[in-house]
Amino acid sequence: MPISIKPYDPRYADQWDEFVRTSMNGTIFHTQKFLGYHPKNKFSWNHLLFFENDDLIAVLPGALVGTTYESPIGASYGSLVVQDMPFNKYIDLVDVFSDFCRQQSYERALLTPAPIIYQSVLQQNLDYALAYRGYTFDKHYISHVIEVLPHDPIPHFQSTTRRYIHKYLREHHIEVQISRDIESFYPILVENKARHGVTPTHSLEDLKILRKLFPEEIVLFMVYHRGNPIAGSLNFVCNQQVLLVFYNMLDYRYEKFHPIHVVMYEVYRWAQMKGFKWIDIGVSQDTKAEDHMTPAYSLIKFKEKFNAKGVMRSTYYKRFL
Repeated sequence: MPISIKPYDPRYADQWDEFVRTSMNGTIFHTQKFLGYHPKNKFSWNHLLFFENDDLIAVLPGALVGTTYESPIGASYGSLVVQDMPFNKYIDLVDVFSDFCRQQSYERALLTPAPIIYQSVLQQNLDYALAYRGYTFDKHYISHVIEVLPHDPIPHFQSTTRRYIHKYLREHHIEVQISRDIESFYPILVENKARHGVTPTHSLEDLKILRKLFPEEIVLFMVYHRGNPIAGSLNFVCNQQVLLVFYNMLDYRYEKFHPIHVVMYEVYRWAQMKGFKWIDIGVSQDTKAEDHMTPAYSLIKFKEKFNAKGVMRSTYYKRFL
């Protein structure tokens, strides 16, 4: 049966989010509930639904930037969200989207899917369909992920990290709690980012809104020393597969307690308890380098202390005009 495209309308919101929830590769960032937190008219949204007869088989969150269709906008991951389907349907899906872009006189498309670890089914039919139909890579980033194993993680960490965690468990100089105290977390986050000449992706108000929208999916771990907040880790439950560490921060006056090592250990234990398969600790690029692919070697070295491995986060590109 032919595949048709319908533009998103708010009446599809529940159907869209339920499809993402039960899909093979959807994340919190693909939901209308998440995308809707942005101020009205901030982006030129152009979300698309793909139907085969009356059956929804794919959704694509995105927006127009000039004459370019971009997915995601205002989120970490985008591109087509799908179910596990026969191979030929992926080819048809890409063809229908490409034809739509030509009909709308879009100059190009940029699609950035979540890395393969976010998939509940290990297959790359969609990636192949995009490549087969002429979508090339616009850019690559290296992300680092930790596999969540069913047993004690400490033996898999590097020796210095093991030592810091054993000291934490033995001496109890600091404690880690799951917290709702965004107000204490945010100033330390801002100070951390300023050390690197950047600002947080989200404002404090953004985080408050998101925590209200997703009280179970956005989880803040705070580290305290004698009741004072000294570090934290803000995590997004992306789907049943992956917990994303969006922000790690510390007050450098307390660096001697190695609070980031400690909080990463507690995040791992929580992810283990909740049944996640992976912890995504984010991209590892040198943001000041002229070449966007330049890796941040010191950051990667730190992540490898937790047995993190690199996975690709790539953006597909196709020009239509």
